[in-house]
Amino acid sequence: MDEVQGKADQAKGRVKQAVGDLNDDERLRNEGEADEAAGKVQETVGKGRRKVGEAIKDVGDAIKR
Repeated sequence: MDEVQGKADQAKGRVKQAVGDLNDDERLRNEGEADEAAGKVQETVGKGRRKVGEAIKDVGDAIKR
């Protein structure tokens, strides 16, 4: 879920940056940059959680054998 939300936040940030560029709105552009950066962090955390979950599952599967 974090991965998907992170990607959505990145897209939202890019849109805000584009609108800020078009309207010469530095506040909106900066807000978009912050949203995009936060989305990247959230996506990375989500990937890490997924990989840990997969590793735990693999260990559990190996133990069952």
